[in-house]
Amino acid sequence: MKLKKLGLLLLVLTVTLPFTAFGASADSGSKAGSGTVPADPSFTNVSVHDPSIVRDGDTYYVFGSHIEAAKSTDLMNWERFTNGYATPNNVLYGNLPQNLATSFKWAGENDSDSKGGFSVWAPDVFWNASYRNSDGTKGAYMLFYCTSSTYIRSAIGFAVSQNIEGPYTYGDTLLYSGFTANEAYDANSVINKKWTNTNIPQLIKEGKLSEESDKWFNADGTFANLQYPNAIDPQLMWDKSGKLWMSYGSWSGGIYTLQIDPATGKAIYPGKDSVTKDGRMVDRYFGTKIAGGYYKSGEGPYMVYNKDTDYYYLFETIGWLGADGGYNMRLYRSNNPLGPFVDAAGQSAVLAEDTDNSSVGNKLMGNFLFKREVGDPGTGIGYGYVSPGHNSFYQDPKTGKMFLVFHSRFPKQGEVHEVRVHQMFMNKDGWLVASPYRYAGESLAKVNRQDLIGEYKFINHGKGTTADIVESSYVTLNKNNKVTGDESGSWKTTGHNDAELTLDGKTYKGVFVQGWDPLAESFVMTFTAMSSDGVAIWGSKQQEKTDVQLVRDVIADLNVGDTSRVIANLDLPSEGARHASIAWTSSDPAIVSAEGVVTRPASGTPAAEVTLTAVVAKGAASGTKSFKLTVLPYTDAALLAKYSFDNDLSDSTGSFGDGTITGNRIDNTGGTMSYATGVAGQAAVFDGNSGVKLPNKLIDSNQYSVSLWVKPDQLTTYTTTFFGAKDGFNWVSLVPQGPAANQTMVWSGSGVWYDGATGLTIPTGEWTHLAYSVDNGTLSVYVNGKQTFSGSNFPDIFTGSDSVFSLGVNWWDAPFKGQLDELQLFDGALSPPQIERLSER
Repeated sequence: MKLKKLGLLLLVLTVTLPFTAFGASADSGSKAGSGTVPADPSFTNVSVHDPSIVRDGDTYYVFGSHIEAAKSTDLMNWERFTNGYATPNNVLYGNLPQNLATSFKWAGENDSDSKGGFSVWAPDVFWNASYRNSDGTKGAYMLFYCTSSTYIRSAIGFAVSQNIEGPYTYGDTLLYSGFTANEAYDANSVINKKWTNTNIPQLIKEGKLSEESDKWFNADGTFANLQYPNAIDPQLMWDKSGKLWMSYGSWSGGIYTLQIDPATGKAIYPGKDSVTKDGRMVDRYFGTKIAGGYYKSGEGPYMVYNKDTDYYYLFETIGWLGADGGYNMRLYRSNNPLGPFVDAAGQSAVLAEDTDNSSVGNKLMGNFLFKREVGDPGTGIGYGYVSPGHNSFYQDPKTGKMFLVFHSRFPKQGEVHEVRVHQMFMNKDGWLVASPYRYAGESLAKVNRQDLIGEYKFINHGKGTTADIVESSYVTLNKNNKVTGDESGSWKTTGHNDAELTLDGKTYKGVFVQGWDPLAESFVMTFTAMSSDGVAIWGSKQQEKTDVQLVRDVIADLNVGDTSRVIANLDLPSEGARHASIAWTSSDPAIVSAEGVVTRPASGTPAAEVTLTAVVAKGAASGTKSFKLTVLPYTDAALLAKYSFDNDLSDSTGSFGDGTITGNRIDNTGGTMSYATGVAGQAAVFDGNSGVKLPNKLIDSNQYSVSLWVKPDQLTTYTTTFFGAKDGFNWVSLVPQGPAANQTMVWSGSGVWYDGATGLTIPTGEWTHLAYSVDNGTLSVYVNGKQTFSGSNFPDIFTGSDSVFSLGVNWWDAPFKGQLDELQLFDGALSPPQIERLSER
C-alpha cells in the first residue's frame, strides 16, 4: 500500500522516433574511445520520490511525487526547481487547488489520508507533438498525475504546458478508483464515494461505456479492489506502431493498461468486458490487466519498447516503500504492450492466485550493502541501498546508453531518500541488468581478460522481498576460469565484454564494466549478471594486495572508540577485510571480556584500567595491536522531574509545569484523560485518541534517563509512550511495538535512524517497567530492571534546542491506548542500583 508516496515514470520521445525505444546489444556500447576512464565524478544529490525521467534538449528532468522535480545535464548533479505543495504560486500547477479541482473533488485534498494537505503523486511528463491545444495549435508537454485519499480511492488526470518546467494547465480526469455501489464515506471525509460521482455516468451517456459493471463491487457494495486497480502511478509509452498507452496501478487488483488518444490525451476505454487469449481480464473502464492482483504489492509500472529485441519491457516495484519494506524492482517482457508479460523463467506477471509474489519477476536489485570491513578503504559501513524502487528508464539516442532511474533509501539512514541513476545493459538472453554502482560517466567497452582476474566483493540479490540487507561476500575469478571463495563455480567472457558465471549449477549472463567505487574513490572492474530464474548478481573488484599488506591495513584501521571513558559494551570485530581474522585478549576479563562485554566499577569506586590486544592474521601473515582502556565507574543520576498521575498531570518536584491534554496528535486538542489505580497511587488512562504534551526543554543535554511504567491495552506499530523531538526530523520515541520485528524499543530519527531494540515485545494487560539512559552517545535500554540493549553513536537530539515532549502521541502515528504511571526523568545515566529500585513494585 502506498501512503503519501510518490511515483516515477518516464516517456522517452524524440522527434525522429514515434515510439519509446531503447537498447542495443552489450557489444554495441563499445565505441571508439569508450574504454577511456572518465574523470573522477562529482555528485549533487536530490530527494525526488518516484522519479520519472525525461530529456528536453541537453537537460534531463525527473518529476516525482509531492510535486517535486529536479534537473541535470549529466545525470550526476541534480538541482531542484519546484516548491512542493506551495500554493497559489506552485511552480508546476500555479493555484494548485483551483487547477486540479476536478481531481481533488474525488481525492487528494484535505481528505482522509491527505487530511490537512494534499496528495499528488507519481507524475509522468513527455512531449506529445500530436496534442491539440485549445488555441488550435499542436504539441504540448503532457503531465499525467494522480491524486489519492486512501489505499484505493484515487484518480488519474493530466495537465499540459508549453514549457517543460510549467506551469501546467488542467486537462481532464481520466480514471477513478475506490468507488462504491451506494452512498458511502471514508473516515475523515465528506466525499460520497458512490460511482455516480465519478466520470463513469458521463462515459455511459457518451456511449463510451455500455453501463456500469456489477463486478466492480463486492457483495456489500464496497469496491472490489482484489481484482480492480488503485488509480495511481500513470506512465505513458508509444508502441512501435505509434499508439500511445498508459500503464498504471498499485497493489489492489494489479497493474492495468489503457490506450490514450494522442490528440486529446483522453482514454480510449475498451467499452465492454472481455478476456485476453491467455485468460487475463479486460475491463470496460479500467483496461487490460498486465500484472499483479489479489492486493499483493506491485506499483510504479514503467513500460518501454526495445527495437533490437522487439520486446516491450515492463518494470514494476514490489514490497513496501519504507526503509523496512523491502521495496525492490522487477522486470518482465512481452511482444505486445497488452501482454502477456513474463519473467526470465516464463512466469506471468499477472498473479493466478492469492500467493506470495516474491518468486515472480526478474529482481533487478533489492536491499544490499557492499560492506566496508576493517582494513577496507573509505569510511562508514560501506555502500548500499535500502528499498530501491519505483523506477523510470531512459536511453540516450546518440550513445545508446541505457539508464535505470529510481529513488532509494540507505542502510541505517531511515527514511532519507535520494535519486539514483544506474547504467543498464542487455545480456545475451535479451534481459536488462543494472550496474552495481551509480552512473559516473563510464561507458561499456572492450575488456582485457587479465583485468578481470582477481578478488571481488560479491552480492546475490536473490528473489525475496524482505527488510534484510544482503551483505557482500568474496569471490575470486581465477586465471583458470574457476570461481573460488565464498561461492564456487566457473566464469568466462565472450565478445567484447559479455560475462558468464556459473555458480552452484546456475548460470548468470551479463557484462563486465567499469564502475565508480565510492569507498575506493576510483573506477574498478565490476560484473552484473542475471540467471534464467531472474536472480541478479554483482561483483566489485578489490585492489590486489598480499596477505602482509592486508594485515597491515586491518591493524591500521582497527579502532575501539574512545578509550579514555569506556561506559558500555564494545563492538569488537572478529573479522577484517578479505576474511582476515581478529582474535582478542584482555588483561582483566572481569572488567572487559575478550568479547567486549564491559562491567563497570560500582558507584564511588575508582576507574579501572584494562588492556585489550588484537591479533590479526591472514594466511601466514599476522600482527598485533593493543588498546589501553579506562573504564569509568557508575554515577547516580539526579532526578529532574516526576509525573505520578495522581489525578493530575503535575510534576511533583515543582521544577516543571503541568502536562496538557492533547487530541490524537501532539499539536492538536480535543482529547480527554481519566485516572485509575496504578503501580503507585493513580495512573493516567489513555483512550487511544488522546495524549499529553509535556513542558518544552524537559531534557536539554546528551546525558539523561527516562523511566516509566507501561500497561498497554493494545499494541500498534510505531505508537509512542514517551516522545521527544527537536523537530519533525530529529526525535526519540519509546515504543512498545517498534518497526524492528515488532520489538519494544527506543527508536530515533535524525540524520540516520537508530533502533535500540530490546529483543522482546512487552505484553498487553499488565504492567512493565521501561527505562533508558543516554550517556554522550551511549544508549542503554532496560525492561523490568534488566538491560536488554546497549549501543553507541546514539544521536544528541536535545542539547541546546527548545525540544517538545509528549506522552502517548506524536505528529504521525496511532495514539497509545492503555495506562502510564510514574514517569521520571533524570540528569545523567541511571546506575544499576537505581534501575533496580525504579523497577520494583
